[in-house]
Amino acid sequence: MARQTITINEPNDLWVKEKIRGNEYASKSELINDLIRKQREREEERIWLRNKLIKGEKSGISTKIMAEILEEAKRRSNNE
Repeated sequence: MARQTITINEPNDLWVKEKIRGNEYASKSELINDLIRKQREREEERIWLRNKLIKGEKSGISTKIMAEILEEAKRRSNNE
């Protein structure tokens, strides 16, 4: 594992210490790694959503009515 030295401002330091005192995390390292992991997950979700939106835009305008679109979406979600 890589060892890093970081500097955080006072309000953030107080927040980190409170999380550790509250037994939400065992150490500052655990908390920081969790924050980074969550941020990476959010970025991956944003990229996935962006790609889906681009794909949708490229597919063109649908000739289906709303009920058909909803039915197809339900069917797809049940198959995933």
